[in-house]
Amino acid sequence: MAAIRRTATRTWNRFAASDPGLLRLMAGLRTVGAIVLTLISLALLHTGVTLMVAGAMAAMVATFAIREKEVRGQAITLALGLPVALAAVTLGALLHSRIIAGDLFFLALIFGAVYARRFGDRGMALGLIGFQVYFVSLFVQATVPALPQLFLTLSLAFACSAVARFAIVPDTPERTLGRLREAFRARLAQLVATHRELVDAGPKQLDGVLDDLRRHTSRLHEAALMIQGRLEEGTRDAATAGLLQRRVADAEIAAERLGMMLLNARSAERTDTLTLHLPHAPVPATVNRMHVEGDAVATLRRDLEALHLMVARQAPGDRGTALAHVRNRLLGYRDEDSLPRASPAVQDAFRGLGEAARAVLGLRLALDGPQDESDDTSATTRSREEFDAEDLAIVGAEQEDEDEDDRTGLQRPTTRAAFQVAVGSALAIVGGEFLSSQRWYWAVLTCWVVFLNTASTGEILVKGYRRLLGTALGVVAGVGLAGLVGNHTWTAFALVLLCVFGMFFTAPLSYALMSFFVTAMLGLLYTLLNTYSLATLVLRIEETALGAACGIIAAVLVLPVHTDRRTDEHLGTVLTRLRESVSAAVAQLSGGPAADLLSGARDLDTALNDLRDSTQPLTHPITPLRGRRQTARYLVALLETCAYHARSLAATAELLPASRTVTPDPRLERVGRRIARNIDLIAARVADEHTEDEVESGASIASLLEADGAPAPTSGTVTFRVLRHLQRLDEGVVGIARALEVPVAGRGGRRSG
Repeated sequence: MAAIRRTATRTWNRFAASDPGLLRLMAGLRTVGAIVLTLISLALLHTGVTLMVAGAMAAMVATFAIREKEVRGQAITLALGLPVALAAVTLGALLHSRIIAGDLFFLALIFGAVYARRFGDRGMALGLIGFQVYFVSLFVQATVPALPQLFLTLSLAFACSAVARFAIVPDTPERTLGRLREAFRARLAQLVATHRELVDAGPKQLDGVLDDLRRHTSRLHEAALMIQGRLEEGTRDAATAGLLQRRVADAEIAAERLGMMLLNARSAERTDTLTLHLPHAPVPATVNRMHVEGDAVATLRRDLEALHLMVARQAPGDRGTALAHVRNRLLGYRDEDSLPRASPAVQDAFRGLGEAARAVLGLRLALDGPQDESDDTSATTRSREEFDAEDLAIVGAEQEDEDEDDRTGLQRPTTRAAFQVAVGSALAIVGGEFLSSQRWYWAVLTCWVVFLNTASTGEILVKGYRRLLGTALGVVAGVGLAGLVGNHTWTAFALVLLCVFGMFFTAPLSYALMSFFVTAMLGLLYTLLNTYSLATLVLRIEETALGAACGIIAAVLVLPVHTDRRTDEHLGTVLTRLRESVSAAVAQLSGGPAADLLSGARDLDTALNDLRDSTQPLTHPITPLRGRRQTARYLVALLETCAYHARSLAATAELLPASRTVTPDPRLERVGRRIARNIDLIAARVADEHTEDEVESGASIASLLEADGAPAPTSGTVTFRVLRHLQRLDEGVVGIARALEVPVAGRGGRRSG
């Protein structure tokens, strides 16, 4: 039984790590639950299949359209959504036989639904409900005599959606944050397990292990950002949010640093941080040099397994002294006297182990609360005292409001998108009528969908391609499923529920997969409505291709936003955030006033995510310009590397108010000015501002400090770590300049004062 429980726990942890916060699982279960309740309610009222289909679709819309995080906001939006849905279905029935008036109203509704995005999550939800319910009225061919029954059906669907959301599958910000924290712990354990594999990986296994290392490092960072996005609503006060943010950031940075130190220990040369962010990045040596270290490597291997145990073991199972013994041993590596006899690189790996153990201890204290201190050693006691001092120093400063978009008129993204979708939909209506006077609205739906969550021509092109691919595969599945169910109504509804769950579970992962499930579901719905035929599903492909083409045409011709322009905008934002984060951290490390540095670092991460999304059209496999694809990937990897060093500097700087080991150094201000100046020059070139200055390179960071007559810091000290991050950051900024073809001055170039 114990073995079964351990296996079940490991399986669940892997699943939780793959779906942080169980957000996809909860979305799928909540939507399926709402549909099931609706179908049961309508079956008890002995309604026809057509109304059951309408009710199921309305319940699905009422559930997935609402994205607000707070329960109160969700309830208000759901309550407002019902009258919007009733108005939409009423107009759909009234305009059923008035083709021109119906098409004109549909275009006006589409414009308004897209424009409503400017009012936030609630505006987007209400616009989506209005559009989708009008689409449902077209799908079931609603008429005026059927309105009373449709009103009852929609009311039941919204009521069942509320029951599923607030009673059956409740989702509060606190619960979501709790599940995200456990997902972060599970992903951290996966990364530490990969560190253990890295120690013994031979030349043939190294590439595979490095791919795992990059993937798990990226997944850990993703989980940290998801926690950051839920802190405000999921914690009771700003101080608690600040504490949890700090502990998560410490654990993430320590784990990433440990991976770099293990890579360095494998080779005689220092590994570039870019290795962790760019696939197929060069590694100094594939031969593992740690095998000559003897007992030290055996100890390192054992202690990595101990760190994994420390991460993975949950609080209720912490009884006994085994975990305390492991924790004390690992924390002892923070003292120089406790390091084993080994090469400097391997000793660095043990230091990284000690810092990672400290970060894990802090994470456990933040997540699980106070723990038994009876077996603490002096090293563990010192770490706890540091945490206590940091906790007192953390001030729950309120987050600053995000910068409001000051663009107006046609320059406002929501206004531009509304005009683009309206024009594309008009083209889709005309073209769709030529293909089919009964199913023309599929082209309009595709045109609408390809504009959702897209902002450039390239993104729309890629999304249209993915939808067409998923639709074509879904038609094949729809043919098979329709033949399988025959006239078995409830079997068809059961398969529809499976398709609905698949839609929502795969939507964040693959748009093509989601489109596959949507099309397979439609084949089943047509079967239920006795309108299924192979020609209908083939028409679905044709309408989808037409809708995607109309969306692309509208994006290209109507107020276009080219991919290069959008990418440059996001790149400029990333550079600005990078400069702000680095300057603030260096200022505090130089003795300046305390500031909320980690929030600035997370703003940088958010901007970097936006840039990564905007470059997808450039890095997609179908992109014909391979040179630009490689440049985009390299540039994003360089920026990810710089962001890592910026996070590390911010975390170290925030130790200053309470730490005994970290002291300010005024000389660092000079280094910060050089890096900030270089970033400003690159940002000016990206913004097409005319400047003839050159990015400065040449003298290392350490040599700049040695010029003041002070000796270089010794390896293993916090000052040495700060200088290493600054040096790598300086090199990364110069690399960005070269990738963007910004002039770089060599050793003979000018020096900033």
